[in-house]
Amino acid sequence: MKKISKYQGKKVLVMGFGISGINAAHLLVKLGATVTANDQQTPKDSKVVADLENDGIKVITGSNPVSLADEGFDIVVKNPGIPYDNPLVAKFVEQGTPIITEAELGWEIFDGHLVSVTGSNGKTTTTTLTQLMLAKSSSHNVKYAGNIGVSFSKVAEGMGPDDTLVTELSSFQLLGCPTIHPHIAIITNIFSNHLDYHKTRENYINAKLNITRNQTKDDFLIMNWDRDEWQEIARRSQATIVPFSRLNKSHEGAYEENGMICWRGEQIMKASDIRLIGPQNVENALAAIAAAKLSGVSNEDIISVLTTFGGVRHRLQYVMEYQDRLFYNDSKSTDIEATEVALQGFDRPVILLAGGLDRGYTFERLVPYFKKHVKAIIVFGQCKDKMKDAAKQASIPTILESENAVTAVPAAWEVSEPGDVILLSPANASWDQFPSFEVRGDRFIEAVEKLTNQKEK
Repeated sequence: MKKISKYQGKKVLVMGFGISGINAAHLLVKLGATVTANDQQTPKDSKVVADLENDGIKVITGSNPVSLADEGFDIVVKNPGIPYDNPLVAKFVEQGTPIITEAELGWEIFDGHLVSVTGSNGKTTTTTLTQLMLAKSSSHNVKYAGNIGVSFSKVAEGMGPDDTLVTELSSFQLLGCPTIHPHIAIITNIFSNHLDYHKTRENYINAKLNITRNQTKDDFLIMNWDRDEWQEIARRSQATIVPFSRLNKSHEGAYEENGMICWRGEQIMKASDIRLIGPQNVENALAAIAAAKLSGVSNEDIISVLTTFGGVRHRLQYVMEYQDRLFYNDSKSTDIEATEVALQGFDRPVILLAGGLDRGYTFERLVPYFKKHVKAIIVFGQCKDKMKDAAKQASIPTILESENAVTAVPAAWEVSEPGDVILLSPANASWDQFPSFEVRGDRFIEAVEKLTNQKEK
C-alpha cells in the first residue's frame, strides 16, 4: 500500500455505511484524517456504529443534515448510490468541496498493476474471467475488487507493487474517480442505463469514460467494436485502442471468426468450447482474452479458464446436470433484455421460470424468444398474469402458475424431459417476494439441491 500524506490532518466526511464506506472511514483514520461518518439510515447492527466510534470517528445517523456542509470538510467520500441532487451533496457541489468515491481512495493507496472494467452489461463476468486468467499465469497476487462486491480500498491495503488488482467499476463509482489511471481499461459495452441518475446518455457515457480519462498512449483501452457508436466513443481516449469483436469487425485485437476465438490472427479455441453460454459471454470472454494477452498470459491458461469457469453466481450460472436436465440460475436477470440474452444462449428446449415485481410494463418483446426457445413456462409473482399473456401469444404449450421461484422448481421438473434446460431467468426484480436477486437465486439453488439430492457444482 502506498502511504500517502494528502489526508494527514484533513477533515473528511464519509457518506454511506455500505461495506466500502465503512472500510473507507477506518482507512482514512489510518491515513491521519479526522473522520465523520454519516448515513441516512440508522444501522440495525449497533456494532457498526460502535466500531466506528472506537476508531475515533464521529458518527451521525438517521438523516443527511445539510448543516454538515457548514462544518468545513476538506473532502467528501460519497457512497456511489447517493445522487448528486441529494441536498447535502448538492451543497458540497455548490461550495466546490471535492467529492470522491471509495474507489478513488483505493486507487490513491494502490501501487501495483491496475486493470479496470466498466460497461452496461457483462462487467462482473469480464472482471472475474480476467482475474482468473491473470492469476493462472502469475506468481504474484492477482485479486478482484470494486463493484463486484469487494471493497477496492480494503483489498488495495494488502497488496504490493508487484501485485495486480482487477477492478469492476460502475458509472456511479467512476463519477468520483478523478485521478484513477488503470494501465488496462475495458469497456464491455454502453447502452442507455441509469438515466434516472445521470439524466442524459451523454452524462452516462462521460461517467464511463472516466475509466480512460487519465490514460496515455502507453496504456490500453479494450473496447467492444461491434457498434459504430462504441468505436467513436473509444476514439475519445488517448490510450492505445485494442478492439474486441464477436461480429468479426476488427482483427486488431480479440475476435470471433468462423466459430473460432482469435487474437490478432492467431486461433486460440472454438467459441463453442467456452463453458459459459450465450453470445454475451463470447463478448465477455473476448474482452478478458484481450487483457490477458496484453499481460502475457498463454493460450493454454486462457483455454483452461474458459473451458472450466461455470459463471458468476446468479448470472446465467450453471448449477448442475441431473438425469439429463441442465439447471441454470439467472436470477440477476431483472429486466426483459437480460432474459432475451439468456434464452438466446440455449439450443436445448427451455423450461423457463419467470416473474416477480410488477413495474408496470408488459412482456410482448419476449414473444419471439418464447416461440423459438421455450417449451414450458412457470410464472410467479406480481406480474405473473402479464408474463402469462406473453406466453399465450407465443403459443407455449405448457403454462403453469406457482407461488414463487422456489415452488416453481418441482413444477418445472414434473413437465421436463431428458435434454431440457430448467432456467430461472425472471425478467423482473425480486422485491415482491425476496429481499434481493441474490436471495432469490440462492433459494432456487437450494430447491434444486433438494429436488436432486445433490449439491450445486
